[in-house]
Amino acid sequence: MQIEVTQLFEEQLKAILEELLAIDVKLAKDFKLYLETIIINMPTKAKKYKKSIYFDDENIKDIDFQNYTIVFRVDRQNYKVLGIFKKIS
Repeated sequence: MQIEVTQLFEEQLKAILEELLAIDVKLAKDFKLYLETIIINMPTKAKKYKKSIYFDDENIKDIDFQNYTIVFRVDRQNYKVLGIFKKIS
């Protein structure tokens, strides 16, 4: 089992954390810590997440996290976090 993150995810996360840091340092730290927990636990909970509404692929799933959507792909026992962005209502 392997978990990877894309460069796009890292860039999007950096932008989100910068926004949160401007509001409150603790908020940014808590956000990052909880997000890391979600990513670490992704393999054990992958089946509970719904198919992505953004892609026509059963292997791409969405995780709703606070006001954001995390998109990841499952390929056998490998997990790739594709991106994170504000939820589209």
